[in-house]
Parts: sequence; C-alpha cells; structure tokens
Amino acid sequence: MFSNKSVDLEILKQRAYNLRWATLPDGVIPLTAADPDFPSAPQIADTLTRFVKERYLCYGPSDGLPVFKESVGAFFQHKRNIPANPAYIFPVDSAAFGIYVVCQAFLSPNDEAIIFDPVDFLFRYSVETVGAKAIPFAIPAGTEKVDFEALEELITPKTRLICLCNPLNPTGKVFTPDELWALGKIACKHNLIILSDEIWSDIVYQPYTYTSIASLDESIRQQTITVTGYSKSYGLAGLRIGAVMASNQGHFDKLMKVSLHQSTIHGANVLGQIAASTALNECEAWLKAFVEHLYQMRNLCVTELNSIKGVSCYAPEGCYVAFANIQQTGKTSQEIHQILLEQAQVAVVPGLKEWFGEGANGYIRLSFATSTEILTKALAQTKNVLNV
Repeated sequence: MFSNKSVDLEILKQRAYNLRWATLPDGVIPLTAADPDFPSAPQIADTLTRFVKERYLCYGPSDGLPVFKESVGAFFQHKRNIPANPAYIFPVDSAAFGIYVVCQAFLSPNDEAIIFDPVDFLFRYSVETVGAKAIPFAIPAGTEKVDFEALEELITPKTRLICLCNPLNPTGKVFTPDELWALGKIACKHNLIILSDEIWSDIVYQPYTYTSIASLDESIRQQTITVTGYSKSYGLAGLRIGAVMASNQGHFDKLMKVSLHQSTIHGANVLGQIAASTALNECEAWLKAFVEHLYQMRNLCVTELNSIKGVSCYAPEGCYVAFANIQQTGKTSQEIHQILLEQAQVAVVPGLKEWFGEGANGYIRLSFATSTEILTKALAQTKNVLNV
C-alpha cells in the first residue's frame, strides 16, 4: 500500500496544493505540508461512492451525524481511555477550525493564552485573531523532560488557556504521562482551560506511547477541550473534517454557540463525516501499516540528515516531520530553504516565526510521508548541495 507504485504523481500534481506538488515548479520534490503522498484507504472511497450514488446530499444535524459522533466517541473511549460522551462531540471543518473555535469560546480581547514554542502557527493565529495575547513557552527539540514549573511562572491574572499540541508539531515530541499530570494540575490550580490538539496522536513510534491528557483524571478532564482531525492519519485533508470534544454540557454549549453551526452559516460537510467514521471504524489495519512505513521513513530521514555537514536532527517520537537543526551551516533557515529549492529541487519549510514561532529559528522542517524512492532522491539531492 505504501510502495512507490502507490504514489500517483500525475494526480498529485493536479490536486496536492498547500505548498505541495500542485503549487511547485515541475521537478521539485515537496517535503513541505504534512500531507501524505499516498491515496487514502480503499474502504473510505468505497463508502463515499455508495453514499454519493444514492444522490441525497442533505443537510446534516448541526451537532453532527449520529454515526460520526458515535464513531469518534468510541475511538476516545477505546483508544484513548477517555469516558467520552458522544453528546459532547461535534464535527468541525478541520482541526484548525477546532482550535479557533476553542479560542473564540474561552478567550476575550486582552486575555492571555500560553502556547508552546516552537509550535504550528495556527495556535498563535487563533489566539491573536480573537484579540487575545499568545504567551510562548519554549520547548526545544530533544528528549529532555519539560519543566512545567517554568510554565506556571508565565501565568498571570489574564491567563485563560493553555494550548497543548501532543505530539508536538514540528519537533515530534510525545509528552509523557508525568508531564501531562504536571500540566493538568497547573490548569486545575489556576482554573485554566486546556486546549488539547491531538491530530497527530495516531502517529507515534515505538517505544513511545500516547496518552491523552483528558484520560488522566476527572478534574483534568473537566478542564480539557480535545481537538482532533483526520488529515494526518487518513489523508482526508481535502474533505475538511475534524472533531471537538468537551466533557460537560456548559463547555459544549459554549463551543457550539461560537461555531455558528446552529445558524447554518458554518458547519462540517456530511461527506467528511462519513469518511471519518469509516476511517475510525474500518481502517485500523491500513493505519497500522501506514505507521510502520512512516517508522522506516523516519529512520531513513534522520540518518541521512545527520550525515549532512552542519545538519543535526533528533528522531521524532511522533508526527511524520523531521525538525533539522541547520545552525552549523552558517546559514539562516530561509537561506537553506532557498538553496534547497533552487539548487537541490527540494522544498522544505523554513523555521520562521510566521510558521512555528521564534524557537524555530535555525531549523527546517521536512515531511517524510512519502515513498522510500521519493524520500531517498530528495535527501540525496539535499546532501549533494549542502555537502559541497
């Protein structure tokens, strides 16, 4: 399923946007946006085909199709050990919008939210878009445990929210249960909401294991809003589907109100909900094989990056991106990005504040969710240019 024969470059060049095959010059290999080069599981296509053939594409319930709510609830119950209530789960048009909805629901202008640094730009964007201030908390790449006592020192009377990205994009860190306990206790002590972004939670490599912060205990669960999506695990980015889960009626009502779903101004499309339900209910074997392939690609990527002069890279514990330190090259992230694009014909994401925060300075991010052949070629071209 994940051989080079499975990658249809002609289709990707027509459909893979967002800094990928369809937006880059011909011949450039995109190791950019975290979106797999492989087609989604066949069960998803089969289900969507049957659904569309019936030709009824009606409005769905504002809080989600029952099959979607039940599928997501069962996933959190059985895979994440959270006593999830489907009544407190609703679909959103992406995990990105889910993050924004949580910020809209729990932040007011001039409030503060703690975000990790580096982290995906969507956290800062969402916090600032609702008029609040994003307070960065540095978590450098590597394997050292996080000092959450230092995080607590950032809390002020204006702090309302802690944004947890686990596994952490772009570094690939998977937080330990002890670290999550520390964060959860701080949130409870200061009555802060935890926004737990878990879109990467399926992509974790042995010997590491994933723990949802809402599974730790009831008091932490009541402070947590969990956001997830199905683009990373199942290749459903174009269907724009994610989920938000609360643990009580008050939080759920507040989230639904700001989502605008009840007015039909906004909402999650029915096809996305059907696809995600199928993924959760029928595609476990496909996902397992995908993660096994990604494990091999991770090892290949990290080994090759560490053989390049001036480049070093920790093996990510989760996610399918490598966060490579390029400081010893003597060039900036943007300069390396341009050199690779123009001379190696490889596109990467530069470690700029606009993408990941100040903590990404001196790094580049590479996605390795592709075939062995494509990744090997991209890394060879990268090495040939940087090792001169």
